[in-house]
Amino acid sequence: MKKTKINHKKYRFTYIISTAFTIFFCMLFLRGYTPFERTGENIFYVQVNGQAVGTLDNAQEAEELLIQARRNVTSASEELVFMEAGLDVEGEEVLWGKVDDRNTVLENMETALRESIQETMHRSYTLKVNEYIVNLASVEEVDQLLQAAVDKYDSEDTFRVGLTYDTDKEFNVLTANVASVNREAEEEVVACQGGIQALFDSIKEPVEMQEEKDFSDYDLGILEMGFSEEVEIVESYLPVSQLTPVSEAIEQVTKDQEVPGEYEVEAGDTLSAIALKVNIPMDSIVAMNDSLESIESTLRIGQKLIITIPEPELSVTRTEQQYYEETYDADVIYIDNDNWYTNQTKVHQQPSAGFRKVVANVSYVNDKEVSRVLLKEEIVQEAVAKIVERGTRIPPTYIRPISGGRRTSKFGPRKAPKKGASTYHKGVDWATPTGTPVYASCGGTVAKAGWGSGYGYVVYINHEDGRQTRYGHLSKILVKAGQTVKQGEKIALSGNTGVTTGPHLHFEILINGKQVDPEKELSKYGN
Repeated sequence: MKKTKINHKKYRFTYIISTAFTIFFCMLFLRGYTPFERTGENIFYVQVNGQAVGTLDNAQEAEELLIQARRNVTSASEELVFMEAGLDVEGEEVLWGKVDDRNTVLENMETALRESIQETMHRSYTLKVNEYIVNLASVEEVDQLLQAAVDKYDSEDTFRVGLTYDTDKEFNVLTANVASVNREAEEEVVACQGGIQALFDSIKEPVEMQEEKDFSDYDLGILEMGFSEEVEIVESYLPVSQLTPVSEAIEQVTKDQEVPGEYEVEAGDTLSAIALKVNIPMDSIVAMNDSLESIESTLRIGQKLIITIPEPELSVTRTEQQYYEETYDADVIYIDNDNWYTNQTKVHQQPSAGFRKVVANVSYVNDKEVSRVLLKEEIVQEAVAKIVERGTRIPPTYIRPISGGRRTSKFGPRKAPKKGASTYHKGVDWATPTGTPVYASCGGTVAKAGWGSGYGYVVYINHEDGRQTRYGHLSKILVKAGQTVKQGEKIALSGNTGVTTGPHLHFEILINGKQVDPEKELSKYGN
């Protein structure tokens, strides 16, 4: 019994010594374990974007590894890369703990960053024309787009688009210009011929005045091209989703769009002629303009009509030198007559078209001609001008002779309101209380002021344009025959005299002694 007890104690002592030695050995020599020291936090758990990437024994090392991981991820792309890079380090003081290899933590960080990549931002180019903006993938696509706009009108392929920095802009902004390929080549030759040749040219004797060019001496074709609008191109970084395919951009920029426009009516214009000029049906022009009631509406010189003009987003200007043969009309010769009104004319000589050969510089915006300058003209047959005598005096206007009133009978056929009344009404009736002021519709001379049978008390006024106005069924006359009155002057008071069914004013307008519809005439003057 005694011997067994002694062995038990011996084995227990040996176990304790071995265990202590093993722990000491591991703490000193085994790699990857942190010896316990009472120095505060000595192990750090690292997360990137909420994802655990490893354990380190130094918090500063986590930040350095994250910087390296971001560099490694972005270096794989030549474009801008946007990603989340949230670092979370939590420290702890432990007796012992395992830390991860530095490269392992770095690889885990890179994986977490790649998973958070949003959308790669590509170097791109933003082109702006007025309010139109399009994003393209390269400067080559910008050039392709602009060249397509030029090629639409350059059938001979002689003009090229160039991009240069705009020195007037504070930031790097490219602008576009269009130049002739042939002209650039000529300028290079001239530059090479500088020096002594330029000196010789400067001392040459003055050349005599050249003879007039023949038609064959002109270089026909496009002389110059450009863009109507300012074109700005700036470099930017955008995701692929915001880039427009160049084929789609070309269609957007070169295809005609319906743009609101305006047309000012000129002398001699008719609605049908305007429709031909602007290539829009007359019905469509009427629908776009509240001032036109129908295709029969009267137009006024200077009147502005709303029209739609087909135009592309980017307009191209060009000047062409053209040779053509044409019939032409001489300018109309006008003889002014101060005694006539402007609506009075007389043709003294009918025109006859001529024939000519012409070289001209014709300028366009897209397909619309904007100017024409004749360089050479050869008359084959002289045109005969039209000679027109026209009045210069402004014709008188007409206003409604009373304020208010309710129309009770219009101009034209009607059922006789009472025995003795006419079945064809030669004026317009407005019911109004007796004593309502009646005004001269237009200035003139009183031809009659008194009793007029069925008219009752009536006033006739003759006007300068040959018309006459009549005011019937008056209660009191305030003017007399031979008196001159002005437009809007009070001439009488309304009443109920003559053949009538109640107090009202009967009003007539006569042209060449014949009654016409007064309301239609008044509407011409906005009444």
